[in-house]
Amino acid sequence: MAIKNADELPAVLIEFLNYLSVIKNNSQTTVNEYALDIKLFIKYQFKQKKPEFKNTPIDDIVIIDCTADFLGSLTLADAYKFFVYCKTERDNDTAARVRKTTSIRVFYNYLYNNTHKISSNPMENLESPKQKKSLPKYLTLEQSKDLLSSVEGKNQARDYAILTLFLNCGMRLSELVSLNLTDIRSDNTMRVVGKGNKERTIYLNNACIAAINNYLNYRPVDNVIDKNALFLSNRLTRISPKTVQHIVKTSLEKAGLDGMGFSTHKLRHTAATLMYQYGDVDVLLLKEILGHESTSTTEIYTHIVSEQLKNAIDSNPLANINDDKGKKKSE
Repeated sequence: MAIKNADELPAVLIEFLNYLSVIKNNSQTTVNEYALDIKLFIKYQFKQKKPEFKNTPIDDIVIIDCTADFLGSLTLADAYKFFVYCKTERDNDTAARVRKTTSIRVFYNYLYNNTHKISSNPMENLESPKQKKSLPKYLTLEQSKDLLSSVEGKNQARDYAILTLFLNCGMRLSELVSLNLTDIRSDNTMRVVGKGNKERTIYLNNACIAAINNYLNYRPVDNVIDKNALFLSNRLTRISPKTVQHIVKTSLEKAGLDGMGFSTHKLRHTAATLMYQYGDVDVLLLKEILGHESTSTTEIYTHIVSEQLKNAIDSNPLANINDDKGKKKSE
């Protein structure tokens, strides 16, 4: 796996990124995110600790000479100053700072436990910013039907199949665009490659089978550039994430669902929520379908239902009636 801008990175960081790629089998996107986070962290520390960089704009600082000894000399206080900088100077939201915290912790754990390049781990107790937990946004069953009914145009069969897979299978955008023809199997299952190149099998229901078969009747055969790709663009190449996002956005607008905070990823939330609400699917099964690493990620969909139950009780027209009848009167 090629590391982006590797010639700008110190050897100690390149070794770590190779470890993530080869040993941990992380995706190119994940490796690049680690590289960006740790590169910025080192640049900030160089500006703070090295006089020659005091007046250099942080993005222009060269870190290729960074060593494990320098990284081992940093403290928790240095790390928290970095996060103050990220929040106040770079306007990083909580999620971005949480990601950077994870990147730094994993990097230092590698330096200390895996390669023993540092004698102690100063970031062992590095804490993440507290995140407000919010329930994922999703379409209702009726809104989902409206979305499917909105599909039209010359690519109707393709776009309908894409929305059907999103709403029935809970796929990620990256998983959908990477689908190959051979991933659709004769036993009505689908091979999906998720995060970290982990494979899982999804069983296709009647709606998915019908939508895919209908699309294949229209899928071009001649002059196709990527013959393996299931979903093709108008240029006969594999469909891009940006094109799929445009399809979803346009369909939401036609269904009268624009401006409500829905997006491509919200279709994944929708599929998970509908399966849990209507399909008698427990959390462990839902975890396997969605390709989650941990049930703690999946359990948020149980909270959705609990919240709905509370809202249902609260919406009862008798909810706010509070009469004194029946109360024991004070003497």
